[in-house]
Amino acid sequence: MPLTLDTYRLLGRSGLRVSPLALGAATFGTEWGWGAEQDDARKLFDAYVERGGNFIDTASTYTEGSSERLLGEFTRDNRDSLVLATKFSTLRRPGDPNSGGNHRKTLFDSVETSLRRLNTDYIDLLYLHLWDFTTPVEEILRGLDDLVRQGKVLYVAISNAPAWQISRMQAIADLRGWSPLIALQIEYNLIERTVESDLIPMAREMGLGVIPWSPLAGGILSGKYDRTDLTPSDTAPADGTRRALTLAGGALTEHNLKIVDVVKDIATELGRTPAQIALAWTLQNPAVTSPIIGARTPEQLEDNLGALDVDFTPAQLTRLDEASAFTPAFPHSVYARPTTLPMTRGDMRIEERRR
Repeated sequence: MPLTLDTYRLLGRSGLRVSPLALGAATFGTEWGWGAEQDDARKLFDAYVERGGNFIDTASTYTEGSSERLLGEFTRDNRDSLVLATKFSTLRRPGDPNSGGNHRKTLFDSVETSLRRLNTDYIDLLYLHLWDFTTPVEEILRGLDDLVRQGKVLYVAISNAPAWQISRMQAIADLRGWSPLIALQIEYNLIERTVESDLIPMAREMGLGVIPWSPLAGGILSGKYDRTDLTPSDTAPADGTRRALTLAGGALTEHNLKIVDVVKDIATELGRTPAQIALAWTLQNPAVTSPIIGARTPEQLEDNLGALDVDFTPAQLTRLDEASAFTPAFPHSVYARPTTLPMTRGDMRIEERRR
């Protein structure tokens, strides 16, 4: 049965209902050298909401704050029917040591700033954006819980953090009666699958819905690049283009373009676009709740939404999985060996059931 934006899903171990594709607002504003001007961003917002979409993702420092400010304008008439997610952690005032990180001071300051920009009394979902490796987890969790108790935040979540820290935090929150994490935002796509080793299984076990960012791997999986793009230009990455940034980030490689070749082949077979195939693949994972789409034009948005009704054959999914296969790290490399499980089971057959 095809999905639609108004076929809502529960987010993690909560009752919050969100669309199966989230609208990313990092493209709202042009301060980063690319993105959508206000009128174009408004068209993207309206098109998404008119189709039944309700889950919108931003952050305190996206496009130097323009993303939140624009959303504050766009949501004046329908704020309560939307699920607005924002994030704290990233440095907001260069030179100010306490304007970034995960500690209590920046947490409260960032949330107050986001509330003003978003023109709202509450944030539906607040993520810790980036792990800072310095703030005690008890300080983070207590600060988040205080914001929930004050009514300024309804649900809390985390992104870009080690699996062992997240599971530890979830256990502490449970034991102390603090607000639990309900979502995990991570990079996940056909090029970045290493999160399948620990982060995604941890999320399923600990009750966090997975929200993939960059499901198109910075546009690589849309098929917009080819092998002529593998050669850096004299100006990259100084020219500030998405291509230059992608190339500088190391994701534009011959290996990854081979994955794109398979994506393109299957897109041709199904009469779809490569972007739809790549997005639809992320939705096949039962741990995934809502990938974030970051369109810059209405045409791109419409194309991305077409991923909701892609229907793969088992053989096509196998081809995608094989093309994008990765080498697991220890200890998963040990468990992948055919001789390991028999050490604990012998020749017994055991049916494994998910809770």
